[in-house]
Amino acid sequence: MMKLCLCGLGRAGVQIAKYLLARKDVKLVSACSSSNSKKMGKDLGEILDCRDTGVIVQSPASIQSEQRNTIPDVVIDFSTPTAALENAEIFSKMKINIVMGTTGFTENEEEKLSVLVQKHNNGLIYAPNITRGVNVMMFLTELASRLLENYDVEIVEMHHKYKMDKPSGTAQKISQVLNKHQLRNKDISISSVRAGGIIGFHKVIMAGENDKIEISHESFSRKAFAEGALQAAEFIYHKRGIYKMRDMFNFEEVLADYISEKQVTSGV
Repeated sequence: MMKLCLCGLGRAGVQIAKYLLARKDVKLVSACSSSNSKKMGKDLGEILDCRDTGVIVQSPASIQSEQRNTIPDVVIDFSTPTAALENAEIFSKMKINIVMGTTGFTENEEEKLSVLVQKHNNGLIYAPNITRGVNVMMFLTELASRLLENYDVEIVEMHHKYKMDKPSGTAQKISQVLNKHQLRNKDISISSVRAGGIIGFHKVIMAGENDKIEISHESFSRKAFAEGALQAAEFIYHKRGIYKMRDMFNFEEVLADYISEKQVTSGV
């Protein structure tokens, strides 16, 4: 049975913890928070407003001294960029694989993550866009951009008022995908909304002179994050190296099949 550790007990982290505790096929053996958090030292059940779980919230550094049966196989990190980098260094040294769901990294910070994994030869899946649906939306956007390369493109993303990074990491990834194929859009505009309790919404608008299409994804529940996080943990469990969510979905293979079929139908 795969043993898991959860770092970060914010909105997404709390939902992921509830989801994992309810599962019978995996075991949540530890939970971590920042050293100055009021959650430190508490049973996870107290934070989740449920029964005691036997999982005491601690710092990532303290896990190194834990008994072997409570050391995780995979860490799921939904903390902050600064904390996540510190966590990654600790867990990489311990050869523990990581699902990096934290968003807001700079390019330099992403490079530091890569160096850590290469140095210690553990596994990491970089998953700032953790839900399965939003990854499929990005794939569909890539396909559409190949076919509608001269259309004008705009991105709209909406999240709750407490989300710090703006635009979202997912919106930035969508923009990168589009910029590979769009000829008329050097800098694709991203409109960001931070309001109320919106969980997550992304929309791509592609407009030509006479028509337009929209591709969108909306999360109704943070349980979508939990499902994606567990699937990513299962993917990275026994792997080494750095992966992205598109690797988990075999998008490259699907794209290759699409291109191959297109060549056949066009007589290439």
